[in-house]
Amino acid sequence: MTGLPIAIVGASAAGLAAAEALRRSGWTGPLTLIGDEPHLPYDRPPLSKQLLHGQWEPERLLLRTEEQLAPLALDLRLGTRATGLDAATRTVTLDGGMGVPPLERGRERERLACAGVIVATGVAARTLPGAHRTAGVHTLRTLDDALALRARLTGTGHRLVIVGNGVLGCEAAAVARELGHDVTLVGVDPIPMAAAVGPEVGELLAEEHRARGVRLLTGVVDGFEADAEGVVTGVRLADGGTPGNGGVVAGGGGGTLLPADTVLLAIGSTPAVGWLADPALDTSDGLRCDAYCAAAPGIYAAGDVARWDHPVHGRPLRFEHRMNASEQGMAAARNLLAELATEGVAGAAPQERRPFAPVPYFWSDQYTVKVQAYGPTAGADRVETTVLDRDRRRTVALFGRAGQAVGVLATGLPPRQVRALRAVIATPVAWEEARERIAAATATG
Repeated sequence: MTGLPIAIVGASAAGLAAAEALRRSGWTGPLTLIGDEPHLPYDRPPLSKQLLHGQWEPERLLLRTEEQLAPLALDLRLGTRATGLDAATRTVTLDGGMGVPPLERGRERERLACAGVIVATGVAARTLPGAHRTAGVHTLRTLDDALALRARLTGTGHRLVIVGNGVLGCEAAAVARELGHDVTLVGVDPIPMAAAVGPEVGELLAEEHRARGVRLLTGVVDGFEADAEGVVTGVRLADGGTPGNGGVVAGGGGGTLLPADTVLLAIGSTPAVGWLADPALDTSDGLRCDAYCAAAPGIYAAGDVARWDHPVHGRPLRFEHRMNASEQGMAAARNLLAELATEGVAGAAPQERRPFAPVPYFWSDQYTVKVQAYGPTAGADRVETTVLDRDRRRTVALFGRAGQAVGVLATGLPPRQVRALRAVIATPVAWEEARERIAAATATG
């Protein structure tokens, strides 16, 4: 192969999908896939479910084996950080790599000139001050994170405090209870997952967690207590919780101390854009892109890091969901090739750029409850929830924005009904029309 490569920064689900789409769409030039972890691309949703539970081992998370990757003829750079991107020259700066010693002071970093670049660096877990100095305090974003937390939870009866009651925190709480641990779930919002699922469904999920023995507290974490060896012994709350809910009054602080031998911080994430310092790129809440996933000429983005103009919803959106990552990786690849073909780049087959307009989808498994949603549910100005069967946790919720129905969420419904709900909000529709169609779709079965 000759000529400049296309570089994909992020050996993620989005990055792998982009690489495979580039080859399927006719790219015959060099193709570099860069990942800051030492692992082959793997699936992230099972980290907080099957892997943490011990049902799966790391090999099962691999999206492709080495043998399956071979036909792509990748220049695979694992354990390699991208530290900069010059958008005008499409040049990526790299630092380190597997088997490469840390760069010495003053040593020139590798600069990789590219025909095009796809940014698929995802997000990084948020943390709290003092967490890195306290053993037993974990985040859960990477495979290594999940394995470290799993090792920490070996056996039964651990006192686990999960800080953050969003999707990740709730999933981890469900797994930890199934493993026999004492679990306290702390969030600043009194209703778990309310931002994603609405208050009524969130309260129903809270009922399920309480029924399974999880303590739910509302409060703000003020810090950690540790023993002489620096191992966590408790979580301090500045507000929320009472000794009757499993805590003790913190000495002198007037707050609550939650005893813990393990802590999981599940307080959200930030787009991994710190390495993108080029002022030509807008990195406010992810890498800003147009409807074609282009952030600049020859520079595209996909997955959790991308904030792009959704042509149907008419506003910039960013989704941290697995299916969107793969779909957007493929779309970014095809649109980049279409652009390169117009520039006369060898190895790029002519094709037409197309706007990326998916129906967003996410799911969450907690105990026996499956949550599935289509369309953007966060940021809705109207939510209407119908409880079909409280004991069986069967609900459907409609989400609206500016007078139109834009999202729908279901818990405990059979697959046939869930598929019917997708059709209701494939494009925004009048609120009353959506209500009638949802009622018809959930009337039987």
